[in-house]
Amino acid sequence: MRRGLTVFLVAITVIVVLLLHSVSHLLALLIEDGSADAIHSAEIPAPNSPLIDNMAQYIPKIIHQTYINESVPEHWREAQRSCIDLHEDYEYKMWTDAKSRELIATEYPWFLNTFDNYTQPIQRADAIRYFVLAHFGGIYIDLDDGCNRRLDPLLSYSAWVRRTAPTGISNDAMGATPQHPFFLTVIESLRAYDRNWRLPYITVMYSTGPLFLSVIWKKYMSSGHNVGDGAGGGRVRILMMDEYNRFPWSFFSHHKGSSWHGKDARLIFWMGSHWIMLTVMGFMLAGVVGIGAWWIWNRVLILGQRRSKRREGRVWERAMAWSRRGGKGGYELAERHEV
Repeated sequence: MRRGLTVFLVAITVIVVLLLHSVSHLLALLIEDGSADAIHSAEIPAPNSPLIDNMAQYIPKIIHQTYINESVPEHWREAQRSCIDLHEDYEYKMWTDAKSRELIATEYPWFLNTFDNYTQPIQRADAIRYFVLAHFGGIYIDLDDGCNRRLDPLLSYSAWVRRTAPTGISNDAMGATPQHPFFLTVIESLRAYDRNWRLPYITVMYSTGPLFLSVIWKKYMSSGHNVGDGAGGGRVRILMMDEYNRFPWSFFSHHKGSSWHGKDARLIFWMGSHWIMLTVMGFMLAGVVGIGAWWIWNRVLILGQRRSKRREGRVWERAMAWSRRGGKGGYELAERHEV
């Protein structure tokens, strides 16, 4: 019994360790707040401050956005126009589906098959933003993000992304220098994460969306490459929520968006708002499964022991039978000899 218990506990421990290792970066995101690389309010001059003119510029003045075609829906035009009007000296690039595919086919043919075979259009919209930042540099902005002020102070970092809730980073606003090592790592990781998780929302989030980007960001930090500011630096700075869109001096304003979310997204959001209850239920379920596994394991051991004893009993009976037969023959031979 003790040996069986030991084997069972070792097997369960190995399984748990392997499972934890496979999701270690996801678990690490739960305690990662990005504060070590935060862009603090104190280092951002106020809108129209003369101090902005003295800041170094590393990111090129390019604004990238994506849509199916050039006909942007009415409810996003105000946000789009706010960014264009505030940045007349910036180059503006609208990446339509056709232009996006042309860039991939021309510059990154090794990714074209993956790009064409994405099941959700938003996956292509996600992927192309990483490629244009890695290729051209500049600032990518979702169409549902309007510009609240000029983005010049954000050009002073070699790369930046924004913090999101409850954890990780988002991909709706980000900037980088051309060939920044982080975004090169991102585009190189896309094929490995191209998996279908059955639920469209999970598939998008973990193959190309913010969850994918967050995991790659966490791995990037763990690799030791998240160092060096300025030209040629590999560090990724984090735009926190206050600087993103909470105040009049924040960089962005949020408009209606997320049109690709479906019923499964609502399920995920509900799970996110009830995570404490679901965590408790998860531990309870794990306990029930563990007890059930131990009961099955114990029954298998008991049945095995019973069968072993039965075999031993049969062997013993056969041995005794042969012994009796041998003894009787011996007596018969002895009696014949005496005669």
